[in-house]
Amino acid sequence: MAHFAVVAPALYSHFNTLSVLARELVARGHRVTFVHRPDAIDYVKDARIGFHAVGSDTHPAGSLPAMLARVANPGSPLGLYRVILDMAASTTMLCRELPAALRGLQVDYLLADQMEAAGGLVAESLGMPFISVACALPVNREPGIPLPVMPFVYEDNERAYKIVEGSTLVYDWMMGPHERAISMGAERLGLSPRGKLHECLSPLAQVGQIVPGFDFPRRQLPPHFHHVGPLHSGAGAPDLSPAELAALLPPMSSMRPFVYASLGTLVSQRFGLFKRIAQACKRQGAQLLVAHCGGLDAAQVRALEAIGDTRVHAFVPQLAVLARADAVISHAGANTVMEAIATRTPILALPIAFDHPGAAARVEYAGVGLRASPRFASVNELSRKLRRLLDEPHFKQRMAPLADQIRQAGGAPRAADIIETALGLQPAPQRIASHG
Repeated sequence: MAHFAVVAPALYSHFNTLSVLARELVARGHRVTFVHRPDAIDYVKDARIGFHAVGSDTHPAGSLPAMLARVANPGSPLGLYRVILDMAASTTMLCRELPAALRGLQVDYLLADQMEAAGGLVAESLGMPFISVACALPVNREPGIPLPVMPFVYEDNERAYKIVEGSTLVYDWMMGPHERAISMGAERLGLSPRGKLHECLSPLAQVGQIVPGFDFPRRQLPPHFHHVGPLHSGAGAPDLSPAELAALLPPMSSMRPFVYASLGTLVSQRFGLFKRIAQACKRQGAQLLVAHCGGLDAAQVRALEAIGDTRVHAFVPQLAVLARADAVISHAGANTVMEAIATRTPILALPIAFDHPGAAARVEYAGVGLRASPRFASVNELSRKLRRLLDEPHFKQRMAPLADQIRQAGGAPRAADIIETALGLQPAPQRIASHG
């Protein structure tokens, strides 16, 4: 039995996704412990998975909600700068605290979320084998491929390459505080100079949640990068009986389409956007189910339910709902997009932050949906684009080969196979080779 530590950003979606992989490893006889600031313990929902708190002096219990509020709604360039400073402070704290914590816990191996550089840095400094996991779009860089935060659709021409190059320079300038935190962490840990996330990835194995057909054309991913498809299994959603699920969903109707809307767990406080979505669905005579993930209060829920045929819940079993839906309106988070493709549910992407713009651009590039501005799109625009998703069959048709890729990718079991094989724990070459 090996002991794995997991290091990821203190965000529910990342912990939730990595918990699926953790449960798979626990089922194989391993031990798994998440390590982060004290408040992050609330994200670990399974008693079989451990948690170890670090950094209580700089990141005390009770301080996480304020950070999440800044992340969810920066509000201005200054607000965005504060979010970047939060990222830098978290990386600095983890680089300082992890070495002693990992030694004390007697950790053998580390699973490092690509979005938190400290995991890879500290593991490398300790000589500890580690695996990188891309819960969101991969941060691996190559010429001509827009970064995950960029809204550009891939084009193979000189002009597009220059746009990508210029926007990358701007992004790196903005991320200066985080780059300095990575650079200082590497120096203090006795490592070679580096300053960016893609310079802190595992040389043994990297696994990502997306499938090749959804990404832009990649030519330079390392041979040890594996597309395993969605790790997420809907953990955290209510476990409903068939009768409860039937009561949650609207009645089957050949005349009235059914639309599902969710903005994920972090940016779901946008009542005004949900209201426009509900009004657009009403114009199309669609039945709407909204999952607000705790972002709305009771009065806002009642106001939405008064618009057309709208049902509103905090959490729903997303895969089951998507399997019934005719379209999904989403922030373009990686989990929702992959699950929509798996269920062949056309996507109207409303990218809000983080890697949402990059995912929305890939939705459009793959032809599996449309995108619109969450801030500026009118009810009329949302209504028109929703109508296209409902009427034009090519969106579902283009999803078919991607859904097949997801079905064959292997998910959390294959990711665990890759991890065990890369670390020499339990070779499973036949299952790994079968998926490429």
